[in-house]
Amino acid sequence: MRQITLGKTGITAPQNGFGALPIQRVSEEEAVKILRKAFEGGMTYFDTARAYTDSEVKLGKAFGEAGLRDKLFIATKTAATTPEAFWSDLETSLNNLQTDHIDLYQFHMVSQCYRPGDGTGMYECMLKAKEQGKILHIGVTAHKLMVAKECIESDLYETLQFPLSYLSSEKEIELVQMCKDHNMGYIAMKGLAGGLINRSDAAMAFMNQFDNVMPIWGIQKEKELDEWLSYFDVTPSMTGEISFFVQKEKAELAGDFCRGCGYCMPCPMGIKINNCARMSLMIRRAPSKGWLSEEWQAEMAKIDTCINCRACTTKCPYELSTPELLKKNYEDYKKVLAGEVSVM
Repeated sequence: MRQITLGKTGITAPQNGFGALPIQRVSEEEAVKILRKAFEGGMTYFDTARAYTDSEVKLGKAFGEAGLRDKLFIATKTAATTPEAFWSDLETSLNNLQTDHIDLYQFHMVSQCYRPGDGTGMYECMLKAKEQGKILHIGVTAHKLMVAKECIESDLYETLQFPLSYLSSEKEIELVQMCKDHNMGYIAMKGLAGGLINRSDAAMAFMNQFDNVMPIWGIQKEKELDEWLSYFDVTPSMTGEISFFVQKEKAELAGDFCRGCGYCMPCPMGIKINNCARMSLMIRRAPSKGWLSEEWQAEMAKIDTCINCRACTTKCPYELSTPELLKKNYEDYKKVLAGEVSVM
């Protein structure tokens, strides 16, 4: 397993990071068990966020109470847009994580590149927190390509977290080299494209092509963790078979499809766009009877209430025509329910 150094931070860890968003969906006991097993199996980079409900608390229980804190790296995030909210989030995160410092503190899902003197005071907060020793490094996460580029070119941030998978466009993949040129760490989120990629070996082989990318895999179940831990022994590489598979996948998913980032939310009509706009793919690529439950039938039916305000289209980082995409998915969904179209 390759070791990755995140640019000028000097943070070095195996190229197999733990994304702790999903552990908010399991019990504290199960989460602690999974987190400690991940560490014992070789994972040393753990990513969470203030926005992930009790994810930070579970990391604190797993590592703070066990005296493991100084043997691993913890990254968390704040979605604050005011200095007051920034300091509140930071203190909450430190308490939740049972630590006196955060290795990497990131602005979460930014819509702008915070800079010193821009009038927001946000970057100044980062500098002060670093001076106080409460954070060691400053990072940023984004979904919008132009915002990500601006953050890289500013040379103000030590890391960028951005969606990356073998379904990414060439323009998105170019960010990896940009980060390398600026000695900036690249942290890859959504390596499984929000559940659309169902072969972890292909996902890992894709990441393994880059010597400056740290993927963080969203892990919720022990069996998922076991799969990622197995790659410490034999790390998948881009073989001819996997390369052929990836090209086939990219051809199948070429064009407009929802990545599930949630940037378009909330919808004024309560439509769960980040799942409803890609339901056709989910019931085929991440097959589950759950998608056809009465609950999801009711959620999909909300698409008929769309008022075509198009607020979602203005917020979509991929510039999708979301109302049309929702309607197409709902028509297909109804055909599946009626038995006109079969899925796995």
